[in-house]
Amino acid sequence: MGLLTTLKATIRAVRDKKIPHLAVFLFSTENWKREASEVAYLMDLFRMQWESELKELGKEGVRVRFAGQRERFSKDLQEAMASIERDTADNTQLTLWACMSYGGRAEIVAAARSLAAAGEEITEESLRNHLWTAEMPDPDIIIRTSGEKRLSGFLLWAGAYSELFFIDTMWPDFTKEHLEQVLKEYTQRERRLGK
Repeated sequence: MGLLTTLKATIRAVRDKKIPHLAVFLFSTENWKREASEVAYLMDLFRMQWESELKELGKEGVRVRFAGQRERFSKDLQEAMASIERDTADNTQLTLWACMSYGGRAEIVAAARSLAAAGEEITEESLRNHLWTAEMPDPDIIIRTSGEKRLSGFLLWAGAYSELFFIDTMWPDFTKEHLEQVLKEYTQRERRLGK
């Protein structure tokens, strides 16, 4: 199906299920270590396609929020992210958390630095308030495609009590049926949230 086609279909399927939030790991902090040509290709892809696709989803009621190290992106991409967030800020059908230059460890370190600079008392609540994902509710479900059995640094803080689903299907082949299967299994699990 392709990365963008799958992303759009998944966003629409989640929205149609009345699930209010969806976080997607689009580009990790570790992805910057890839070959320069591959990183440049991904940045161009965002410039030429992702931006217009996200704006299209915005017209369908999707709010877009970006989480990650925005400062690592070029000025034009930072401006594009800010523009998409502004243009979709009043949308209420679904909030898409686009995790770009995101890593769970980097997020916690950045929050700790921000907290220290603010001189605030260190508590779970105060640290959470400084996370890139501070306004995102903790996810009930985390789905990892491609047969990998690891989180690769995704939502380490927020996902502490999430139900994990590991699927052998590669992301471009992920379908609405896969989502339905995960949601069905989720309803059969007992969530204890650490209790």
